[in-house]
Amino acid sequence: MAVVITVPICLLLTVAGLAVHGRAEALGDARATRSEVGLSLRIQALVHQLQRERGLTNGLLGGEGEFRPALAATRKRVDTALRGMRSEGAVEAVVQRHLHRLGDIRAAVDQGSAGTDTARRTATLTFFTTAVDALNAVDPVAETRTGADRRLRDTLAALRELAAAKESVALERGFLNGAFAAGGFHGREYLTFTEIRATRVAALDRYRQYATAPQRAALNKAFGTAQAQRATAYENRAEGAADGSALHADAGAWWDAMTVLVDDLYAVQRSIGDDARDRADRLSHDAGIGLAAYLVAGTLIAALVAGLAAFASRSLTRPLGALAKAAHDVARHRLPATVARIQRSPQEHGELPPTTDAPENPDARLLGGAAEIAEVAASLHQVEDTALQLAAQQAGLRRNTTESLANLGRRNQNLLRRQLGLITRLERQELDPDALAELFELDHLATRMRRNAESLLVLAGQNPPRPSAAPADGLEVVQSAVAEVEHYRRVLIATVEPVRVRGHAVADVAHLLAELIENGLTFSPPNEPVEVHGWYDTEDDTYCFAVVDHGIGMSEADKERANARLCDGGEEAFLTAPTRFLGHLVVGRLAHRLGEGVQVHLFDTTGGGLSALLALPGRLLAPVEGPSPTPPPARPAVSSLLNGFRAGVARAEARSTQGASS
Repeated sequence: MAVVITVPICLLLTVAGLAVHGRAEALGDARATRSEVGLSLRIQALVHQLQRERGLTNGLLGGEGEFRPALAATRKRVDTALRGMRSEGAVEAVVQRHLHRLGDIRAAVDQGSAGTDTARRTATLTFFTTAVDALNAVDPVAETRTGADRRLRDTLAALRELAAAKESVALERGFLNGAFAAGGFHGREYLTFTEIRATRVAALDRYRQYATAPQRAALNKAFGTAQAQRATAYENRAEGAADGSALHADAGAWWDAMTVLVDDLYAVQRSIGDDARDRADRLSHDAGIGLAAYLVAGTLIAALVAGLAAFASRSLTRPLGALAKAAHDVARHRLPATVARIQRSPQEHGELPPTTDAPENPDARLLGGAAEIAEVAASLHQVEDTALQLAAQQAGLRRNTTESLANLGRRNQNLLRRQLGLITRLERQELDPDALAELFELDHLATRMRRNAESLLVLAGQNPPRPSAAPADGLEVVQSAVAEVEHYRRVLIATVEPVRVRGHAVADVAHLLAELIENGLTFSPPNEPVEVHGWYDTEDDTYCFAVVDHGIGMSEADKERANARLCDGGEEAFLTAPTRFLGHLVVGRLAHRLGEGVQVHLFDTTGGGLSALLALPGRLLAPVEGPSPTPPPARPAVSSLLNGFRAGVARAEARSTQGASS
């Protein structure tokens, strides 16, 4: 559903985004073009004044002294225009590169050091021409635009070509101004004149290709004035001096005629620039309106699609949400509760537990949903019924298996009890030491078999505590536990401080210690003893038994799982637990049966191996009466065992706290 809704919305937003992006680019281009046209007109104003200064300077160098007052005024206008362009980085770079010697050139012209010879005049003319060409090169309209409006693009191209034509006319004005003042062409000056004329003609032809009819009419008007006709006559006279003959003309009249033409061309140039700015303003206005329209339309369409998508999604999510809630309730609450009830219900005559309390069909809460969703709800109800049936079958199977094992354990227990009684009578009657030793070994094997039968009954939950007439000494309890394991000769009973265990707990404590000792013997080398310690902890008012081995030990993960089995009271079903951990389950159930305050923990032995510690609370201890049996010599490992036990318990509690927090 998310994909079905998301894909069209993404496509719509993509199309709308592209349209908005195009309008935004058009708006930005129009505004940038308007700014560039304004900069271009300011650059051309500077170029216009430099062209005037170039012509007057060239005429002055040709010997026309009457140009000096007009040259001084023109220089002031050039300086003013230069100061106005200081903020433009590209123009400033041109000024620094090409016009930094402008003051020296002017000083040389004023002092007469520039001379009147052709080489000097050509060098000065080249200086101004190079600067004008550099300014025209950084003119923003000099770049060809491919993505702009067709009309605006043609207007900018016409403005660019008119600037080139005007430069050729202005250059021709200055060049012939010097030639007329000098009385004719010298050297290659005539070839230069023809090249300037050819450049002007080519630029005007290109201008007419891009210009509109009014723009072409304005150009024709500029070339149709009387002064322009007079300038044409002077040009024709210059063309007739190709053979190097003397050229007699009034330099002042030529200057005036050409200046009128240059000014008229500059006026046409500004008019075209105004047309370009107006067109850019119009495009900017249209692009702004289009951008706003696209944004509004895109927002409305997106809102409409989102609303329809939300409506369609909600029409599905409402029944699906109800179905998910029902499934969650079934999985987390009703089904586990029903399964627990089935497993706790009594079983009679081998019948399966009842399943009449199955949850009702959740279809009634899904009215208004689609037929497919109703089918899913029906399937969920069917799965729930099937799960209840399987749970009932599993509960019955486990109960039957447990009762079968318990029945087998009770039979073995009765037989072993009779066998032990018979062995005891034979031991009393036997006088042969060798035969008596064999009977003792047989007695030990039968005792071990009895412990296994009792462990089976403990796991089945049907073994009541063995009665005991009176409290037993702690050392006797340890000895009883050692008697119920196989390699009892490897068990080293270290310091066992005097203590009396109450009668009802003696059998379970001995059985629990036997399981711990058996595990230590199983997972330690054959030549390594397993130590048993016992001491009274005054701080906690408990008595502790420690079983220490130096075997292979356990990983941290296995040790955590083992401690969990020892502390959970044997809640884990022994039919589902791995067989190698059945001893842990027996210990856990025995500790749980002994009551609150009994703790069993596993922790690492210093130097390698594993240690198990059993802590008995004060309520399971009886007062010590009379002299206690003499204990074996004390071993220094008792204090370290106590410290290790406390540290292990602290780490286990910290890990339990962290697990509950996470």
